[in-house]
Amino acid sequence: MESCALTLSRSSLDLKPLNHINCNNTRPKVIPISINYKTTNSNHSVLSFTSSYSAFFNKRFHHEYYYSPVVRAAASAANETSGESTDPAKVGKTLQLAAMFGVWYLLNIYFNIFNKQVLKVFPYPTTVTTCQFGCGTLMILIMWTLKLHPIPKFHKSQIVPVLVLAVVHTMGNLLTNISLGKVAVSFTHTIKAMEPFFTVLFSILLLSERPTIWVVSSLVPIVGGVALASFTEASFNWVGFGSAMASNVTNQSRNVLSKMFMINKEEALDNINLFSVMTIVSLFMLIPFVFLLEGVKFTPEYLQFAASQGVNVRDLCLRFVLSGICFHSYQQVSYVILGLVSPVTHAVGNCVKRVVVIVSSVIFFQTPVSPINSLGTGLTLAGVFLYSKAKRIKPKAA
Repeated sequence: MESCALTLSRSSLDLKPLNHINCNNTRPKVIPISINYKTTNSNHSVLSFTSSYSAFFNKRFHHEYYYSPVVRAAASAANETSGESTDPAKVGKTLQLAAMFGVWYLLNIYFNIFNKQVLKVFPYPTTVTTCQFGCGTLMILIMWTLKLHPIPKFHKSQIVPVLVLAVVHTMGNLLTNISLGKVAVSFTHTIKAMEPFFTVLFSILLLSERPTIWVVSSLVPIVGGVALASFTEASFNWVGFGSAMASNVTNQSRNVLSKMFMINKEEALDNINLFSVMTIVSLFMLIPFVFLLEGVKFTPEYLQFAASQGVNVRDLCLRFVLSGICFHSYQQVSYVILGLVSPVTHAVGNCVKRVVVIVSSVIFFQTPVSPINSLGTGLTLAGVFLYSKAKRIKPKAA
């Protein structure tokens, strides 16, 4: 399977494979990518990023690889507001947006691979998640120190909403890591493709929104596909299944609660600072649970014991850091994109991302997939795509 690591090209990062991981010495290929883009003001989403974050990405890179769906998604996004498709400025914007989609997907692929490798030899998801929030917090503090983005100013009205959002944000990421530690990466992402179902459910219950018949119809293949994939999944585990499903609940409730809480736009944090504050609060929330649930594992005694069991401690620590960097970076890039395109276009891109992550993880980890399991996964992803299309259909005025 050496030749099938299409998204994992070789690089100067020489990582020895961790012991106890059946990767057949396949290494992910880090492709140096960066972007240079111009942002526009957008209020599409409370969690979308604003244009002031452009300084974080204002560098020039060479992009060596594109997924064709990425280019199509970026082109569709650019055409939402474009006049003439032959305008060089519009073409440049499309290519820059395509590069951003590629970075988003690539970071997500590396996060899932590094994270799964760490969890295989270090099965402590609470500690892993805390370290990832710690990496994100360090990156945020550097951003504020270097004045790449202004430090937030708090109002009393923001305290409760931010704390509530931080709680569900913490639970969502912790539950995802629990699932990734128990089942295959591809199966976790198949379950997480059910997010639209919970989006519609919570919108009905909390926002009193009434979905169209097209939206409801698109949920049928999603639910059916997940059920089919679950019954035929070789790595099926109830803990992994339940935690992935619970992460859907927390992640989508976070999005709905954001709409409910952040009503006063004058006092609301901008999207970058909202995500940054949530990350920092999540770190401090998880630290006590690390001691209660798993204890302190990164001690000289434990690392010496791990080394005696054949674990490459240096490699483990390096992958720990890399997973944390990718964890925070891919989420920030995702929100930057959400600030540049409509939520529906972002949802389509997220659907394509699921496909890319599932396929790359199956190839890299050589996950056994039966034809029926593939059918269930494909049906789920097709339902997500139909859902994103159905959201474009505006209900007729009564």
